[in-house]
Amino acid sequence: MDSCVCAALAARDYHAAALHISYGQRTQERERQSFLEICDRLKIHDKLIVHNESLRAIGGSALTDESIAVPSSQSIGQDIPVTYVPFRNAHFLSAAVSWAEVLGAEKIFIGAVEQDSSGYPDCRPAYYEAFNQVIKTGTKEGTIEIVTPLIYLRKAEIVRLGLEVGAPFDLTWSCYSREDQACGICDSCVLRLRAFAAAGSSDPIPYVDLDQTIRS
Repeated sequence: MDSCVCAALAARDYHAAALHISYGQRTQERERQSFLEICDRLKIHDKLIVHNESLRAIGGSALTDESIAVPSSQSIGQDIPVTYVPFRNAHFLSAAVSWAEVLGAEKIFIGAVEQDSSGYPDCRPAYYEAFNQVIKTGTKEGTIEIVTPLIYLRKAEIVRLGLEVGAPFDLTWSCYSREDQACGICDSCVLRLRAFAAAGSSDPIPYVDLDQTIRS
């Protein structure tokens, strides 16, 4: 959902190119489908799909290791949950920076969010400030910049912004565990449902049983 809003912002203001990375996560096929459909809706023609085998091989996360169960949402923002994929965003950003150098792009949009999140350490503003310094010293021109337009927003604010810029929320997928209908009980589903409710809007994707989801 957050990445979709970033894509809508980038497509509105720039000639955007879109990168998708499959890393062995449980819902990688459904997420790849969403990526392609969102690009079509936003008329983003330059696309790159990358397969990263290292994160699944490394494991340590419920998203990449099927022996670790995806928990229902109970302590959002209190502890780093088992759905954290160790240092995942560094892998994503490294691929994005490499492609940006080839394309001659100067901005990389990523939908990192610190507020109303699961507490992942690679979603903190300081992380992106530090990564921008790495890019500055480790690329040919040193002009590529990571942009995090959502990082200080609440999830409800992101929904409102997405509706304002025409982000195709109906094509997005946030569930950690299912690809047919969203489970409604994992951290990602609960945060999403709360955000749409707080924004006074309905979430357009299908859920297993909305009566059983956690909304408060």
